[in-house]
Amino acid sequence: MPFDTLIVRDLGRTDYLAAYARMRAFTAARGDATPDEFWLTEHEPVFTQGQAGRDEHVLAPGNVPVVRTDRGGQVTYHGPGQVVGYALFNLRRGGLGPRELVAGLERAMIGALAAFGIAAKARTDARGVYVDGAKIGALGLRIRRGCSYHGLALNVAMDLAPFARINPCGLAGIHVTQVADLGGRSDLDAAKAELVAALQRSFGFKAVRWRLGECP
Repeated sequence: MPFDTLIVRDLGRTDYLAAYARMRAFTAARGDATPDEFWLTEHEPVFTQGQAGRDEHVLAPGNVPVVRTDRGGQVTYHGPGQVVGYALFNLRRGGLGPRELVAGLERAMIGALAAFGIAAKARTDARGVYVDGAKIGALGLRIRRGCSYHGLALNVAMDLAPFARINPCGLAGIHVTQVADLGGRSDLDAAKAELVAALQRSFGFKAVRWRLGECP
């Protein structure tokens, strides 16, 4: 796979709508020579719906905003203590299809969890990453002009209660878990580092360059 250098930007905690607008603008403006990027962030509490998301899966949002987006998938929750990673990849240049992208992101989350001694796996019938049947990592993507945006969310050390107010990813009755509850480190910086290292292995990037607190 001819992936070269990956630019990783750690944006800290961000408002979801602001990050959503930035990645759409980045994707619209990028050219054939634009390097691939992976944006790491935490979001303020928000429920996000996929473009074909069904309202019946939003059970009781309360005071948490619900934002409809153009990604695939159903509803999920983002909040502090969760690592969100936006995969801004040129799939045509990398010779990658949508299924390979999804599988690669799942491998990256599984690899990061393995570094914390947590055995996770993917499911073919419900995309994402699971530990003993409980969901720990979610995926939602959009591909435009051969380039991807949106990405993944890995639960590290967060308040899981809001997940009970939705059917996560459209799965009624699914249990949700996180790294901190499974004996792993609750340090978000450590989780980010392991995730990026696993992402590099999964997609074969030759080099990774970190850009802290920056956004194009």
